[in-house]
Amino acid sequence: MPLKISFGSLQSDMHSSRSTPGSVDEAYEHAPCGLIRTRTDGTIVRVNATFCRWLAVDAAELLGQRRIQDLLTMGGRVFHQTHWAPLLQIQRSVAEVKLEFRHRDGQKVAMLINAVRRWHADAEFDDFACMVVHDRHKYEKELVHTRRRAEDALEAKTAAEQALSLANRHKDEFLATLAHELRNPLSPIQAAVTLLARKEFADPEIRWSRGVLQRQLAQLVRLVDDLMDVARIAEGKFELRLQHVNMAAVLQTAIEGSKELLRAQSHKFVADLPDSPIYLDVDPARLVQIVQNLLNNAAKYTPPGGLIELEVHRDDAAAIISVRDTGIGFAAGSSPSLFTMFSQLPSGHSRAQGGLGIGLALVRALSEAHGGTVNATSPGVDQGSEFTVRLPLSSSQHAPADDSVTASPITREKRRILVVDDSEDTALSLCMLLEADGFETRTAITGSAAISMAIHADVILLDIGLPDIDGYAVARQIRSDPRCSGVLLIAVTGWSQDRDRQAAVEAGFDHHLVKPVDYTRLLSMLG
Repeated sequence: MPLKISFGSLQSDMHSSRSTPGSVDEAYEHAPCGLIRTRTDGTIVRVNATFCRWLAVDAAELLGQRRIQDLLTMGGRVFHQTHWAPLLQIQRSVAEVKLEFRHRDGQKVAMLINAVRRWHADAEFDDFACMVVHDRHKYEKELVHTRRRAEDALEAKTAAEQALSLANRHKDEFLATLAHELRNPLSPIQAAVTLLARKEFADPEIRWSRGVLQRQLAQLVRLVDDLMDVARIAEGKFELRLQHVNMAAVLQTAIEGSKELLRAQSHKFVADLPDSPIYLDVDPARLVQIVQNLLNNAAKYTPPGGLIELEVHRDDAAAIISVRDTGIGFAAGSSPSLFTMFSQLPSGHSRAQGGLGIGLALVRALSEAHGGTVNATSPGVDQGSEFTVRLPLSSSQHAPADDSVTASPITREKRRILVVDDSEDTALSLCMLLEADGFETRTAITGSAAISMAIHADVILLDIGLPDIDGYAVARQIRSDPRCSGVLLIAVTGWSQDRDRQAAVEAGFDHHLVKPVDYTRLLSMLG
């Protein structure tokens, strides 16, 4: 029998490629450029023979079956999600974007694309004009008339694009700085909450307050992590760490992470998981993020006491994850905007329990990064909704070699630990946790003090943003002192981008931990 888990209370503008000789349709079909019309979600409703010939596909394979972003390479799909689609929604046009499509034989076909969003027959559609750019001279000859008509507009758009590029750089810098500034106060709060979780309290109000702190802190940390993921995806620096995993084990982790939010809203939650293993080649942390974002979204947009269901099954090619709720739903035609960055449906503003409008955008970006898809359906406003993610199955439906290996218990030496941070709350709260586990601790609030005290420490937890000397310089000086040759050096910082991790490695750090510190992970490093 399948495993069940529960808790809580209770008309398209479609055109084929047929044409009449000498007609306007014939001119459309055999135009020197590829012409495509799509719905606002990317579904292709009209395409000419020129475009089909370039990719060696038939129009019947595309019309109503495929989205234009499905024809792009992985980098093109990410660019579509983070830049192209938002620009079409905001300024209703995208000019001369060079992207790579996939030919039927797997080869990349580079095209230059112009897109405009227009109204046709009481519905919005996106019209695309594409040119293959591998033959530059032919391309310039075929577009000379179009360029002449568009020169004035392009000159104005160049300035707008430069301003947009500058704004994007400022946005990324702002997000990184915001995340850093949020992580610093979150660090001592998390340490204090962890200490409280180890205590037994008779007073039910204190126990309730501790639970509130745990839930809301977890939500804050998720928001900060989501902000940084948005920045990484926009910069094209997002990487997956793929593993061969049993899907059920990863889903259990996601359910556990969302359980408190579901209970806090008095929702009834039912999970229907398959009784036989389903193996995927995925980044487990990102799969947890996909499912948690869907569950958290359902919890936030469902009135208290609603029903939320998680169902997982498979077909011959994919694993299918469905999250259904009895929440606010959405009107027909609203589905594409659900996955747009920083957007929320108007009907959801009054019921949203926080959030930045990036959770579902991340679900789509992460799903597509794994070669999957996500879609949303709803019978209508106040009639609930269903979100469905499809992820490709692993070619091997067998357990990984180490699936049955039991990990050896960690034996922990009671080391001398120096905690260096200019925030007294951060340093003292972390020391209290470490001392509760039997470690000997000391603190320093400056880089110079850390250097002088380093010879008496086995482990140094070192902040980067110190008032006198930055943590990287401190680490280099400690590494140059032969008396500190055996010290374990761990960066503990609010800066979490890839360049920050690389800088830590170059400075001589053994590990890089992001605030608020994952205390379980820290203990494993000390083991």
